[in-house]
Amino acid sequence: MATTGLTRRLLLAGMAATPLAGGAQAQTVWPDRPVRVMVPYPPAGGADTTARILYAKASEDLGQQFAVENRGGAGGTIGEAVAAKAAPDGYTILHDATGFSVNGSLYQNLPFDYRKDFDPVFLVSLVPNILVVTPSVPVNTAADIIALAKASPNGIAMASSGNGTLQHLCLEMFRQRTGIKITHVPYRGGGPALTDVMAGQVKFFFSNGSSVVGLIKAGKVKAIAHTGKGRLASLPDIPPLSATLPGFEAYEWNGVFVPHGTPAAIVQKLNAELNKALVSPQVAARFAELNIESRQNTPEEFRAYVEAQMELWGRVIKEANIRLG
Repeated sequence: MATTGLTRRLLLAGMAATPLAGGAQAQTVWPDRPVRVMVPYPPAGGADTTARILYAKASEDLGQQFAVENRGGAGGTIGEAVAAKAAPDGYTILHDATGFSVNGSLYQNLPFDYRKDFDPVFLVSLVPNILVVTPSVPVNTAADIIALAKASPNGIAMASSGNGTLQHLCLEMFRQRTGIKITHVPYRGGGPALTDVMAGQVKFFFSNGSSVVGLIKAGKVKAIAHTGKGRLASLPDIPPLSATLPGFEAYEWNGVFVPHGTPAAIVQKLNAELNKALVSPQVAARFAELNIESRQNTPEEFRAYVEAQMELWGRVIKEANIRLG
């Protein structure tokens, strides 16, 4: 009887272990079918560009298609809502941008929670904004702009690429840090804003650092300072704004998230593969051309970065009393 009981217990133990072993094996072969990459913004923008560069390499390395799906609208919240409700199986990932750390403070009654419904995986890219002006404006430094604004009863007018965008928030942080008067002129995107800055309709703008490099080199706009650290490889003569306003830092970032509950093994494998793709010659070269910074990182490091960004922009938004939706 003792032998029979022992045999039965071993058999039951073996049966209980089998699903776990099978589950682990299933995770190790991920992905075994195409992966949907949700980009919650229109095609040709910063997030879409970095996604297509990065996942072309990931598709090649993993032997499965990473299909980019653009679902724009409402500052990214439409596509984010779709990703938040997707099955946590590794076959829907969210390739998002700075809006992920901003929208929770801007929009009321969203049908999902950024902290609870997503797990951070990987920080893809960092792009500073560049403070540009119409070439005819007699300023060459950030201090010049501050002095010009303080000397005018109405301050200055400054463009943004839309209410609640990083360019708008940079404008608000600049206002808060300097105490100058700024009239906010929102546009429907960075392109129209740059067109009017070149024409002198609005003379000041925090532009995305990737989209404006060619115009700066062609003399169409004048670059004053950037919102990152150190010097930019493509524009080494432009100082950081923090040289005038210590601690002023703002990046347009892209990052990868998965629905909460996605198996840890898949998260780790996706992170490892994206770190690998990031340092490949084809991705590194394209990012350098676009003035995009990047760095190796873990899911835990990315989580801490996102949390810090939420706190930073939450304070700026609260002080500026910005509300959308």
